[in-house]
Amino acid sequence: MSALPREELRGLFLFEHLSEEQLDWVAGNAVLEEYEGDSTIISEGGEASCFYVLLGGAIRMTRLVSGTEVETNRSDQRGAYFGATQFFVHQEGEHRFGTTVRALSDVTLLTLPSKEFSVEFRKWFPMATHLLEGMYLGWRNSDTVIGSRRRLLALGELSAGLTHELNNPAAAAVRATSALRERVAGMRHKLAFLAKKDIEPELLYQLIDVQERLVKQVAQAEKLTAMQQADREDEIGDWFDDRGIDGGWDLADIYVRAGLTTSDLDNVLEQVGDTFIEGAVRWLAYALETEMLMGEIEDSTTRISALVGKAKQYSQMDRAPHQWVDVHDGLDSTLVMLAGKIGPGIRVVKEYDRTLPKIPAYPAELNQVWTNVIDNALGAMKGEGTLTLRTWGQNDQVRVEIGDTGPGIPEDIKPRIFEPFFTTKPVGEGTGLGLDISWKIVVERHQGDLRVESEPGNTRFEVCLPTVEQASL
Repeated sequence: MSALPREELRGLFLFEHLSEEQLDWVAGNAVLEEYEGDSTIISEGGEASCFYVLLGGAIRMTRLVSGTEVETNRSDQRGAYFGATQFFVHQEGEHRFGTTVRALSDVTLLTLPSKEFSVEFRKWFPMATHLLEGMYLGWRNSDTVIGSRRRLLALGELSAGLTHELNNPAAAAVRATSALRERVAGMRHKLAFLAKKDIEPELLYQLIDVQERLVKQVAQAEKLTAMQQADREDEIGDWFDDRGIDGGWDLADIYVRAGLTTSDLDNVLEQVGDTFIEGAVRWLAYALETEMLMGEIEDSTTRISALVGKAKQYSQMDRAPHQWVDVHDGLDSTLVMLAGKIGPGIRVVKEYDRTLPKIPAYPAELNQVWTNVIDNALGAMKGEGTLTLRTWGQNDQVRVEIGDTGPGIPEDIKPRIFEPFFTTKPVGEGTGLGLDISWKIVVERHQGDLRVESEPGNTRFEVCLPTVEQASL
């Protein structure tokens, strides 16, 4: 197909200031190409032989990250360009496409051969070419070093919080397992002791029946206050003393934690009689403690499983990069990842509107926003204060507010907080993500808004996200 006429080419922002001669070269070397929706225009890693300009339709750009396809951009803007965008850089070997681009709808593209365009571009803009090339190569080298360092720092911050949270239930499970081994051994020994006393088989069946009935009560044991616990231990301890059972006070703690009372012990006595009551209550104590330890192990492993689930939710592992999400899931998983920084002096308040709809978003990127803002809030409060997370709906948007009771943002700093590379933190502190990245994720990637209001004792970051799919995401 023939290329666009000169007048139409000048209507594209890339070419509007070219000279007549330069515009003639573009018109003479450009080719119009059309692609159907869902077709692949270029593939990542392919030879970067063409420079593309979008004339109509919508495209989607993706990159492979550790084997997973990650969407980096969408656009339907006339004049948007992609493909061999570094054609002006001298490079050993062939240039390769850095992304895969697919058509979201039927698209029309203006295509220029990159090698020929590079030669002409250098003739047209020699100084600009040297500056761009130097800037590009310098940025690429510094980004490789600094980007890796930032990612390592961020990973260290988040993994520290997760391991801190995992340590408690893991240690509890280890302790309970060790204690369980001792109790099971004691239970076997006590059963052998009962057998030596020539206990009647029928009585042993009754004792086992009592054991199963009492063990089932453990799961329904009510929570007692310290005073109630002490009173019930006194009652059961006296019951054991009245029947000449040594060490009854130690046994009383087990029976109380299992939710049993003197009435339950009366039923045991009725079943086994005075002769076997001491052996019976000691054997039952082992059985009850074994059940409680297994419950503790179950609680601990369930907690670990939940934490791993939150970590997967945070990282969006094995999930599509763009999906419909509930913002509350991301907020909660971020709190888990930052739990190591939320000390006892920090009070977390959640004011969630659970009726809010799901929104179209890149959840892994939104989690970076939540991480950065919450981390800043915790740092500002220095271990003492209230962190408030509030959500509500307004004007076809989901609003998320993250507030803290820190000293506030100084007026002279407030206009600069979204600037690239701006920070008030010493080297090595913070997540390394930057509020400028949060701004780009919210405003540019999600077509939303990020704003802040601050005064001493009341700083609030508000994130506004659209509830409907945007044309350019």
